Amino acid sequence: MSIVYLGLGTNLGDRKQNISKAIEAISLKMSISKQSSLYETTAWGYTDQPNFLNQVIQVETNLSPLRLLNFLKKTEVELGRVENFRYGPRLIDIDILFYDDLIKTTSRLQIPHPRIPERAFVLVPLNEIAPGFVHPVLKKTIAELLAELPNKTGVWLCE
Repeated sequence: MSIVYLGLGTNLGDRKQNISKAIEAISLKMSISKQSSLYETTAWGYTDQPNFLNQVIQVETNLSPLRLLNFLKKTEVELGRVENFRYGPRLIDIDILFYDDLIKTTSRLQIPHPRIPERAFVLVPLNEIAPGFVHPVLKKTIAELLAELPNKTGVWLCE
């Protein structure tokens, strides 16, 4: 079984329910071993849109990286995601952040996710559940990457 970290995000509709439904769908195919708290976050990339709810989960899976990606993209569509412009509003977004310590780049998939070091909305919840995990490319822990992040604003613990 592989240990995988997934980032979940939503900023349309009932955001808490969107995250819950995504976790429920994921749990049918793999074991969820850790979940961060929910975080309210400002939009990144394209900022003229509602705030997001974000969460990071750790799962154990026997799916290969590409089969996992296919499952997650299918799950997003089944939960109601409609393709939009890059960084635009979305009902649900599920990203593969890390897959064990794998480093893989294809036309469809890059592991680890290339923008982890610049995103507080990923690093804050990831640090909650895996502060000692070492980024396989950068050779720094999640806690170190978070400490180095110049702008940690726009991320609040959701009540």
